[in-house]
Amino acid sequence: SNGSSSSSSSSSSSSSFVGYRSPILVIMGHVDTGKTKLLDKIRRTNVQEGEAGGITQQIGATFFPDIALMEQTKKVDPDFDIEVPGIMIIDTPGHEAFNNLRVRGSSLCDLAILVIDIMHGLEPQTVESLELLKQRKCFFVIALNKVDCLYQWKDKPNTSIREALERQPQFVKDEFQKRFTDIMLQLNQRGLNCALYWENEDPRAQVSVIPTSALTGEGVPDLLYMALKSAQEVMPDKLEIEEDLQCTVIEVKTIEGLGTTIDVVLVNGTLREGDQIVVAGIGGPIVTTIRALLTPQPMKELRVKAEYIHHQQISTSMGIKICAPGLDDAVAGSELLVCGPDDDLEELKEEVADFESILNGFQKQPAGVYVKASTLGSLEALLSFLTDMKIPVFDVGIGEVHVRDVKKASIMKDKKFPEYAVVMAFDVKVNGDAMKLADKDGVQIMTADIIYHLFDKFTKYMEQVNEAKKVQKKDEAVFPVILQMNKEHIFRQKDPILVGCTIMGGQLRIGTPLCIPDKDNMVIGRVGGIEKDRKPVKSAKRGEQVCVKIEQNTSQTHITYGRHFDYKNTLYSLISRESIDCLKENFKSEMRKEDWELVVGMKKVFNIQ
Repeated sequence: SNGSSSSSSSSSSSSSFVGYRSPILVIMGHVDTGKTKLLDKIRRTNVQEGEAGGITQQIGATFFPDIALMEQTKKVDPDFDIEVPGIMIIDTPGHEAFNNLRVRGSSLCDLAILVIDIMHGLEPQTVESLELLKQRKCFFVIALNKVDCLYQWKDKPNTSIREALERQPQFVKDEFQKRFTDIMLQLNQRGLNCALYWENEDPRAQVSVIPTSALTGEGVPDLLYMALKSAQEVMPDKLEIEEDLQCTVIEVKTIEGLGTTIDVVLVNGTLREGDQIVVAGIGGPIVTTIRALLTPQPMKELRVKAEYIHHQQISTSMGIKICAPGLDDAVAGSELLVCGPDDDLEELKEEVADFESILNGFQKQPAGVYVKASTLGSLEALLSFLTDMKIPVFDVGIGEVHVRDVKKASIMKDKKFPEYAVVMAFDVKVNGDAMKLADKDGVQIMTADIIYHLFDKFTKYMEQVNEAKKVQKKDEAVFPVILQMNKEHIFRQKDPILVGCTIMGGQLRIGTPLCIPDKDNMVIGRVGGIEKDRKPVKSAKRGEQVCVKIEQNTSQTHITYGRHFDYKNTLYSLISRESIDCLKENFKSEMRKEDWELVVGMKKVFNIQ
């Protein structure tokens, strides 16, 4: 057959059976259940150590050839035949914030491993993963991880779990049984019937549970055995090699020396150097030509920086990095289509155009922070997190933070929102010149490898900004107060005037301008000091008796007690529309209900609308 998408030779007639492809596995579960550790145990390379906070933040893929798998499965069943070339594991992030990434990973996979921590049972994310698997009707098994945490567990690295459980003292077996039963009950309540894999009579109706320890490797042979056995028994027809192309973009990344690349998983079909390809982009379909097909050196994962191997063509299912011009706006999660000699390019473009991405629905705000992330996946994750946290975003970008990004962020200063002159950089480098410019222009660059940390930094920063605003606004803020002068306690009649007063309402603060409404709002000065029981205080409230020092400026010094006003006049703080707004914006926490009520009364006195 000519391999164009119109050929019907890939029908499953027995004559066209070419063999099986590798099943694609995905590992899912709650944050600290040990997903990456489990994969590493299988892989024996340590991505975990080089990973941000132990949380996987990019979709990676690893291939395990049948020879390596045989080593493991023979510990469980020496007679088991492996009929597939190997297993490919996609390691999707397991964090709330990476919701959309995980959804993406699971549509690609043939089989999922749901990791549950035996010590913690079902956690919010476990439940979320379960719902997802049900939705996608994806076949899965459960790895009941961390059995090594059972009290006084006796371990023997990388052994079969049945053997491992056999060698435990009775009280360990009992604790295992108790915890296992509890979790089975929780799963039952979610409508799932489960059984230990060796007791499972009907794997299509019951979910197999494989106890494991990512730490000691116990149960890992069983996990691989069950993954292979399930794939071969439950979905052999789905794993038959087909000629039609089936390929998904999992990440869009900028790599030094290569420009913007896409990481794809090729499931079926063939990719060649020079192929014309179509993928979804932020602004519409992207049509480009494959310049290079790269795969990492064996036993590395796509996320670990390594030297690549170049290929002329690839027709085995695997994770591949594609270099091609014009991929800057490509969208992760898109199907990748190849335009063959008999294909209609416009049709293919329409096919990818209906792919919906967060970014298409993303609303830029006129005032907000500037966001940079390493990949589209992490950008999506960060955006959905910031939306939940109600942090406005003004613009977004991918890759290293450059001078132009700092310039973009400083636009906020001209727009009179200096607090948003912030670049939030998630999992990306910051260029040296950009750093210098940011220091010079007063733009904040916040960097982090974990979304939460970025959020914490921003929250802290906003608290400081608000504190600074308060200090700045102290002059504009006028707290409501009404003072009754005490005719027995007039200590000084001219600048600085000293009078004893009773506070009739509101709160008295240093710096407050005082006036006399019945004398045409004549301003007599500002509060320069307050003493209560002969001790200086910063403020005083209704009902308190204090001695007030009123300081005057040059245009007020002619105003004296006795000549222009006396104890019969009531003193008010001079409020305005601006000062009220200032209180609302910056001092809400310091105003009580009665203070606001007083403001309402005073607005009438001063005719404020």
